[in-house]
Amino acid sequence: MNAGNALAVALPVWSLFAREVLRFVRQRNRIVGALGTPLLFWVLLGSGFGRSFSPPGLEAGMDYLAYFFPGTLLLVVLFTAIFSSISIIEDRKDGFLQGVLVAPVPRLSIVAGKVLGGTALAVAQGLLLLALAPLAGLPVGWTHFLAAGGVMALTAMALSALGFLWAWRTDSVQGFHAVMNLLLMPMWLLSGALFPSTGASPWVRAVMAVNPLTYGLAALRRVLYGPAIAARLGDPALATALLVLSAFVVLLSALAVRMARRGGRV
Repeated sequence: MNAGNALAVALPVWSLFAREVLRFVRQRNRIVGALGTPLLFWVLLGSGFGRSFSPPGLEAGMDYLAYFFPGTLLLVVLFTAIFSSISIIEDRKDGFLQGVLVAPVPRLSIVAGKVLGGTALAVAQGLLLLALAPLAGLPVGWTHFLAAGGVMALTAMALSALGFLWAWRTDSVQGFHAVMNLLLMPMWLLSGALFPSTGASPWVRAVMAVNPLTYGLAALRRVLYGPAIAARLGDPALATALLVLSAFVVLLSALAVRMARRGGRV
């Protein structure tokens, strides 16, 4: 790819990426919704269960606030990445998407700009919550921030691509919300965010094993807890978790690009 072709791909990506970020910053209610709801879940559930919920693997003195914290990070990433995909439906109604599609812009750039924009917003929100980790008794240094940020970026990229796939096919915000909630909330609940796989029923463990979000949460726990505690909770190894996450990103991104190139609903 020569410099001209590279610029033709990169410039639309940057333009759509910047548009996603600016739109998010100007809509304060999205910030409150994406960060406030998971934070409320963490405080209420974490404080409610307290020390009465002690699954295998939790150290003495490590209460449910600490256990639930990585799951809350995952929920922030999920909410932000999926909510960002709604902009595709809004752009279609405003006529902006049709204008982008008739312009000499590669479809790859459209997908990349939208997905990377949602990823950046989700990671930024997740890092804001990660700063509260000491309140859960989890010491977080710069290495933890960087490693957790990388894991959240992979997870957010996969979720943003998934949101793109469905938003591209629908023109109803209500329908988008209904399908995403029906799909993603069970995925989050069965990721190990609320309970570990070690004490679950066999069929629940089987579902958790094929759930991609399980591996995003496992990688976060490996980073925040260390390998020993994460292993006792039944989480897969870090290398396995990152490999599954990366495969999930590649698969969903490829499907999103293919759908955009085929046209579909405009």
